[in-house]
Amino acid sequence: MTLQLRDVRKTYGRGVVALNGVSARFEAGSFTAVMGPSGSGKSTLLHCAAGLDRADSGEIILAGASLTGLGETALTLLRRDRVGFVFQAFNLVPSLTAAQNVALPARLAGRKPSRSELAAALAAVGLQARGEHYPSELSGGEQQRVAIARALLTRPAVLFADEPTGALDSQTSREVLTLLRKLVDDEGQTLIIITHDPVAAGYADRKVQMADGVIAC
Repeated sequence: MTLQLRDVRKTYGRGVVALNGVSARFEAGSFTAVMGPSGSGKSTLLHCAAGLDRADSGEIILAGASLTGLGETALTLLRRDRVGFVFQAFNLVPSLTAAQNVALPARLAGRKPSRSELAAALAAVGLQARGEHYPSELSGGEQQRVAIARALLTRPAVLFADEPTGALDSQTSREVLTLLRKLVDDEGQTLIIITHDPVAAGYADRKVQMADGVIAC
């Protein structure tokens, strides 16, 4: 078991309940799609589970560590070393090559990845020959693959993806989803995606439907 939530609650502003006692388990090497309408709580679930936001109550255990009692420094280190993030926006720096973009978070954290580490991360997403290309020289699907390689560099316990194909056309979306599926099947990567797209959810082992801050099914 890589991630567990126990009775997690989160309220914003003046009593807007985003999570209302959510409990869930995400097993190692599994691919889960979290679905639901806007305002259902799915993005808040991701943010709290990944340590990007603090739950008001309940417990979240990620890779054996309880997020509840961690200070900000320890939480930052856990996110850096054990969690990967992929978003709808690729968030690549235009002036950096693909390989430099993959290395950037590690370098900002004070660590210089080796050439072999960068090559392995790019190879994992099928871009071993594109490391010296700039984002403007890459297709949208290739840019998202660079973002995935960047997230995989630290070999995260959990890879979270928030609408990872939302900015891509249908063919490119299928290519990226096939890649994510392969990472789970071949590398044992634990993957949780937030999506509105039933086609994207169809690549997952399990679908979690959220509504009004709770898991409906």
